[in-house]
Amino acid sequence: MKNKIILFWIIVALTISGIAVIYKKPTSLGLDLVGGSRLVLEAEPSSEVPKITPDVMDSLQYAIENRINAFGVGETNVQKVGEKRLMVEIPNVTDTKKAKAIVGETAQLEFKEPDGYKNGAQQWKSTGLTGKELKKASVTTSNTGEWVVSLEFDTNGTKKFAELTRRLVGQQMAIFFNGKLESAPVINEEILGGHAQISGGKDNGFEYSEAKEMVDFLNAGALPVSAKIIEENSVGPSLGAESIQKSKFAGVIGIGLVMLFMIIYYRVPGIIASIALCIYSVISFAVFKIIPVTLTLAGIAGFILSIGMAVDANILIFERTKEELKTGRSLFTAVNSGFDRAFTSIFDSNMSTIITCVILYLLGTGTVKGFALTLAIGVLISMFSAITVTKNLMHLTFGTGELKHPALFGLKASDINKSYTAVETKKEKAKFGVLN
Repeated sequence: MKNKIILFWIIVALTISGIAVIYKKPTSLGLDLVGGSRLVLEAEPSSEVPKITPDVMDSLQYAIENRINAFGVGETNVQKVGEKRLMVEIPNVTDTKKAKAIVGETAQLEFKEPDGYKNGAQQWKSTGLTGKELKKASVTTSNTGEWVVSLEFDTNGTKKFAELTRRLVGQQMAIFFNGKLESAPVINEEILGGHAQISGGKDNGFEYSEAKEMVDFLNAGALPVSAKIIEENSVGPSLGAESIQKSKFAGVIGIGLVMLFMIIYYRVPGIIASIALCIYSVISFAVFKIIPVTLTLAGIAGFILSIGMAVDANILIFERTKEELKTGRSLFTAVNSGFDRAFTSIFDSNMSTIITCVILYLLGTGTVKGFALTLAIGVLISMFSAITVTKNLMHLTFGTGELKHPALFGLKASDINKSYTAVETKKEKAKFGVLN
């Protein structure tokens, strides 16, 4: 019993923490609920990629999705339109200039060396070391406390950088980002570690936002082919605040009717299941905010569907428990047996749902991924709710005593059979299988 009380307070702590997260963290909503930007891109052939093939378009679509996700923009919809075009929908970004910058920047990083002067201005020429050899970029601070961009090269880039710094000892090496000179430090000695820093910006160095933006673009990488933006516009929410309120109202009504049915049909266990359902809803929604999951209407549907599956698990458990009570088992034994016997069915059905969600998430795009993610998270938490929370509350409510009031489980006294009790018998009769 001591362990059950400890588990109960752990569940209470999780619930309180979930409520705190729900109130403190904002909810991330998708394009269909809050609006955003829509861009249409057209892939352009080049000398390196003379023909736009379906494989090239797949690579472009994948690169753009990764780039947008790297900037913390969730639930984007990137889909093909025709043979050479992509439609990109970005929620919560109504400024089309910002959307174009996220999608269209090429993040060109170049290292150049001095090439004499022209009209009194320093000229630079390429060294062959570019952002293609970049492994990772991050925001750090210099010895003077200024924000700088730290670069780490891959194996090939490390070799190139070592050769370059060895050749340019005592000279400047210029670092260009998207054609703009960011810094031109003097190389004092050969650098072998494959690490470099970009400092610059204003007189006092980079602002943090400038350095962070540069790092995001560098880590996102360049697009496989250039993509021209041929159409741009901001879009309003297709559903909007009114539909969100209607969805909330419909969800509350649906959950309320389910809880009412459980209480009427299963009585006290139904009340316990309803409490567990409320705890499940709080924990699930808190997890959505922590990840965070961008909720579209499809995502909300996945969440509500998982609530139905959580109730389904409780129904299986309670029906099993009632069957055990009808055979005359003690209350404690019937509850444990009901959970144990129903677990296999619950686990198998939920795992098949989770496998389907994984397939949808890996192969789907946009709102399909949102639906799959919310459903999978909901199913996982519903197993915890149905097995752990409900069982704990059942044990604490009924204890280990006998079932004196069958009506508490929606049963009649006539439904309860007497269990067979074996008593001591004579050895002569036991030999023939006869018991008193």
